[in-house]
Parts: sequence; structure tokens; C-alpha cells
Amino acid sequence: MQKLLDPKILMAIKDLSLSAKMTIDGFMSGINKSTVKGMGLEFSQYRSYQPGDDLRSLDWKMFARSDRYYIRESEVETNIALRILIDASASMNHSDGNFTKIDYARYLGASLAYLANLQGDAVGLYVLKNAGIFSMAARQDYQHLARLFYQLEQINPEGRFTKPIHYKELFAGTQKRELLILVTDLYQADEEIIKLMDTLNTLRHEIVVFHVVARNELELDFKGYSTFEDLETGEMIQIDQEKARKDYKNKFAAYLAETRVNMLDRRISYRTICTDEPLEEALRDFLKQRSKLRI
Repeated sequence: MQKLLDPKILMAIKDLSLSAKMTIDGFMSGINKSTVKGMGLEFSQYRSYQPGDDLRSLDWKMFARSDRYYIRESEVETNIALRILIDASASMNHSDGNFTKIDYARYLGASLAYLANLQGDAVGLYVLKNAGIFSMAARQDYQHLARLFYQLEQINPEGRFTKPIHYKELFAGTQKRELLILVTDLYQADEEIIKLMDTLNTLRHEIVVFHVVARNELELDFKGYSTFEDLETGEMIQIDQEKARKDYKNKFAAYLAETRVNMLDRRISYRTICTDEPLEEALRDFLKQRSKLRI
């Protein structure tokens, strides 16, 4: 399969729809379109008749030739409703080089939306802001996709994570099971994001969490810095990087492992994704979860 381009190159493209298209075109090379057997227009194969099968599916020409009953199967495209949830709290402004976590979240969200639209799925966007939730109900058409790209470009992270009083926006819509994808750095003061996941779990949707981290956050590679500021609270701390690095990396690894267990205990698909990594595995995760929600 064609290797995806460096995400930093694609994020540098000002046209978000173009970078998403380039990513998905590369990813879809060699990937077959997701289909299931059923009633449709495009012929797929024959199988022997079984009691209870719809008689309208019988192929009488095959019966005339073979004196046996065959069901004519065809392929129908699967489709789901996908909601993309983007964390727009201030911590998403954390940068590694010229790019921030929110840059990567936009790129990931746009690529997922483009792939979902290509698969015939309805896509919605929910931006979790300090003052509330911006919402676009899921739809499946290119004009809607263009508006979704525009709204992704307008995201300006600030403040803390959305308060529970605003969560009602996430409960509106269809009663069918949906695929909810949360793109976040999981920066939380009182497990508010975990509590949101627990609330969404009551709706029995499939949930995927993409935990966005930066390389300098993983390695504590902040050259020339010894003072750090909490982007959401403004708190300042002083550290000796050389002494702190080993202890920090051990604690951060333990935190990621604990977070993974917490998500899996809730039957939530969880993946840590670094801002310098291509999206191949993230896109595969989407297709895997999508397959669980075939209509």
C-alpha cells in the first residue's frame, strides 16, 4: 500500500479538504470498498436456496438451466452515522515545532470525514468548547462535507473542557447506534472527559478515543526551557529537565497504560496517536469500528 505522506507536510497545506483527499487517496490504494452481501443492484454471486429465503431473490433462469433453486446475491454498500467530537480546550494549543495538537486534530477529523463520506456515511461534527458545544448534525453530501471542513478550520481552542451542562447537544439525533470518535489530548482536571465517556456509553454507541500527544510531550524534549505553563489554568512550574526526564517518562508511560485500561474496561476503543505519525492506523481503526455498525 502506498505510504501516506508526512503529516506535517499535509498539515502545512492550507486547504484542509485537499490534505484530507491526499491522505485518503493514499490510504485507499489497495483497500477494497466495504460491502456486505444483501439485496442490491450489483450482482455478486449465487448460492443454494434455503427454506425461509425471500422467493423474489430466486433466479429462474438458473433454475431452467440446472433444475435447482439458486438465490441471486448482490452487494449493497454499508452506511452508518459518524459523529466526530473535537476537544477544543486550551491544552490543544500545545505545540511541537510549528504544529499544535489542534492542527493534528483538524487533519485527523478532516481525513476521517472524507473517508466516511467516501464510504457513503453521514458525518457530523461536534466541537467541545469552554462555552458550550458547536454541533453539526450528521449528513451525507459534499456540500455538508465542505461546511464541516470550514468549521474544522475555524476551531480556536481556549479555556477548559466543556462543562456537563452542555452535553445535551450530544444526545440529540437518531435512536440508531452510531460511531462516535473523540479526538482529544485527555487533559482533564477532575476526570471530566472520562465522565463524558461514561455518559455517552449509556447510549450504546460505538466509541473510539484518539488520544493526541506530541513527541516533545512524550520525550520531555523541550530544549532551552525550564519553566512550564499549564495552558488551561495558567499555573507555572520550574523543573530541572535532566533530573526530571527519566521520572517523567516513566510516569507518563504508566499514565498512558492506566488510561488504556480504563477505556478498555468501558469497552471504548482507544489509541494513542502522536502528532508526527501518519494516520494509517487511525483510519484502520475507523473502518474496524465501522464494520460493527453495518445497517
